[in-house]
Amino acid sequence: MSTVDGVRYEADGPVVTCTFDKPDRSNAMDVPMQARYGALLRQADADPEVRAVVVTGAGRAFCPGADLGLLGTIATRPPVEDNFRDVLAAASVGVPVVAAVNGGCAGLGFVIACSADVRFAAAGAKFTTAFARRGLIAEYGIAKLLPELVGQGRARDLLLSGRTFTAEQALDYGLVQEVVPAGELRLRAHAYATELATYSAPRSMAVMKEQFAREALLPLSEAARSATELMIESFGRPELTEGLASWNERRPPRFPPCR
Repeated sequence: MSTVDGVRYEADGPVVTCTFDKPDRSNAMDVPMQARYGALLRQADADPEVRAVVVTGAGRAFCPGADLGLLGTIATRPPVEDNFRDVLAAASVGVPVVAAVNGGCAGLGFVIACSADVRFAAAGAKFTTAFARRGLIAEYGIAKLLPELVGQGRARDLLLSGRTFTAEQALDYGLVQEVVPAGELRLRAHAYATELATYSAPRSMAVMKEQFAREALLPLSEAARSATELMIESFGRPELTEGLASWNERRPPRFPPCR
């Protein structure tokens, strides 16, 4: 276990935890840290032993966004055009990603949390989109991500106002799935990721993530047609055989890796 460019990577059986680990800067993100985060998620996705990932922060913050020192020089040194691929890495990998928001979550960090598949938050954790209050725009695709999570009206409120809101409000908005005491957050997120890794087929989860991205853009009839083609294909795969056998034998499934 080591921290490189501000991100720590820890493997625990089929679950990997990526931790933003610059507590002296409240885990504010610079370009190397951003690139490292994306690279580690892709590394986890390519590892057949990894079946779920937890993303969290060290200390009292999750990620408050880009390092303000970076923002001060960004006009003369603009970011690489496609660096959104690292920020949105959780949405593009096949392995499920669980965000455990332990504290301050803003700006770029807010986008990272929203791009995860599931979000848990520590009681009292603070969230803000922040962009409008820094003279910025809705960055990295958050104008698409956020409405899909909380609806158009709430998304416009949170983006236009840039106001701070709590984990408890985030739960009410539908942004997070659970709020737990701070001391229990990491254990709860890890337990959930372990449940995914133990009982859900890796191929099923990877295909579902592709469906979330693709079918949301289709009319219902086309989405159903696409899903039917995938369903028929799944009938011939070993995951179905093992899923039925494990159910009949009352044991955890032994699904094969999908990569």
